[in-house]
Amino acid sequence: MASTMLAEPPAEWKPRMAMMKAAVLTAARTMEVRRLPLREPGAGEVRVRLEGCGVCASNVVPWEGPEWMQFPTEPGGLGHEGWGVVDAVGTGVRSLAEGDRVATLFGHSYAEYDVGPAAAALRLPAALDGRPFPGEPLGCAMNILRRSDIRAGMTVAIIGIGFLGALLTRLASAKGAEVIAISRRPSSLETAAAMGAAATIAMQDHNEIIERVRELTAGRFCDRVIEAVGKQWPLDLAGELVAEGGRLIIAGYHQDGPRQVSMQQWNWKGIDVINAHERDPRAYVRGVEEAIAAVADGSLNPDPLYTHRYPLDDLDAALAATRDHPGSFIKALVIF
Repeated sequence: MASTMLAEPPAEWKPRMAMMKAAVLTAARTMEVRRLPLREPGAGEVRVRLEGCGVCASNVVPWEGPEWMQFPTEPGGLGHEGWGVVDAVGTGVRSLAEGDRVATLFGHSYAEYDVGPAAAALRLPAALDGRPFPGEPLGCAMNILRRSDIRAGMTVAIIGIGFLGALLTRLASAKGAEVIAISRRPSSLETAAAMGAAATIAMQDHNEIIERVRELTAGRFCDRVIEAVGKQWPLDLAGELVAEGGRLIIAGYHQDGPRQVSMQQWNWKGIDVINAHERDPRAYVRGVEEAIAAVADGSLNPDPLYTHRYPLDDLDAALAATRDHPGSFIKALVIF
């Protein structure tokens, strides 16, 4: 009797599973780019074909492999500054459609695609077409500005002029504050001046910085001090520079161990100390919305701060540059 089983179709007839490239951290300072199946969005989710992802300084410590780090990371993990175009929409999503260009607050964006809640993807207006938009750090700057309560006529010291410090220099200056920018590298101080700083100070000698700020403020010191480095010395310096009754804002990400602070100094000065890092998703979204509006209307232009661009295959090099700050480095982007 003849078999009724059908012969298996040729391989070229079979539908191929959609694949994507994603970076996986397999060991300290070792990124491996893998090809993996493309995930479909679930209910309430969207999938975004990424155009790029910013490289955050907070990625450097995990990349260097501290004792608490576990390998391998999830595909695309550590990448949280993505933007791109929605290419698939899950059930129940009404706020976004395929083809919408968005900034995302997802967490696996060192990859060609990322999937996450529709509520964490914010539509970008036509005014931003063709421009990079790492929404998460831009939103952080807006949130820090709000928590700082900077007003016209204030003196504001910003310690650390990287991407965040440069943005805050521009935002605080636009509020009518007099900004004193403090940073190690001459190129960073030049950036701060271009972003509106009234004065710049090289971050070299602790006591000399204090005396220079004393001179610039006629002994009053600063109404607001924003620490944007994430290390012990800048935190110590911030306490010295804040005026009595002023506000010290911690914007640096302190992830390499405990800190010691001079509580006697803080008590005596009667200062407010603000941890400006947000964890409420609604606050993140609000900050990115404010950043979209500011960049779209031209009141904030971050484009000159994107100094280095890398393909996904060179993510290790992007992270090394973020750690080492070669030349006039400010911010690295991974571009797909």
